[in-house]
Amino acid sequence: MIDTSVNLKMNRPIERCFECDEESRYYNVFISPTNERKIVCWECLSNVEKGFTARYGYSRGAKSRGKK
Repeated sequence: MIDTSVNLKMNRPIERCFECDEESRYYNVFISPTNERKIVCWECLSNVEKGFTARYGYSRGAKSRGKK
């Protein structure tokens, strides 16, 4: 079993996300076959995994809008 508290205590440098262009200490680094690094923050990665890639602050209207 992996102790996740050890990973959170690491002093990682703050990096800029490739997707949202915001600085974050919590990110994943993906390395392409051409040895290019792509840094993606946890929030962008979770949005892609959920299939929800709308802008920040997006909210859906009521489903009953327009019905009587």
